[in-house]
Amino acid sequence: MKAEQMKLITRLGQTGLTLTLALYFVVVAFENISDYQTNFKFVKHVLSMDSIPLDSNVQWRAIKSTSIQHLTYCLIIGWEALAGLLCTVGGVRMAIHMKSRGFQVAKREALAGLWIGILLWSFAFITIAGEWFMMWESITWNGEQAALRMFILNGFLMLLLYLPDDEHP
Repeated sequence: MKAEQMKLITRLGQTGLTLTLALYFVVVAFENISDYQTNFKFVKHVLSMDSIPLDSNVQWRAIKSTSIQHLTYCLIIGWEALAGLLCTVGGVRMAIHMKSRGFQVAKREALAGLWIGILLWSFAFITIAGEWFMMWESITWNGEQAALRMFILNGFLMLLLYLPDDEHP
């Protein structure tokens, strides 16, 4: 296979996966807005720590204020929407520049969106929800596996996007 064919195949894969993750973030944000109560329940239970074994040493961390719970959920939705928007812009720019030297530069927004996404999964879900609010102890409201899955997928795509085109034989 010729080097140019390899480059095009790699670029098609990078663009396709970028647009797939963009769609994922946009769909998640849309679902969280259009079916607000379903995932709000998740945020509410995690923040209030009402589904983990009672432990007087950590219950002081619980946030029972409905206003703060709604604010937190809205911040998460905005975070997801921003990641989706940046990945969409980057993916579209990558598609437009598929056969040009501008392809590497076109990745900029996609990479920004992926950094925002990876921070969402690692900071908000794994670190804050998972550890601070001890989501890992909840049988019902534990989203750590999903967060880890998305962290890995975001990180994998990020590594693929950082591959320089000149590396192909």
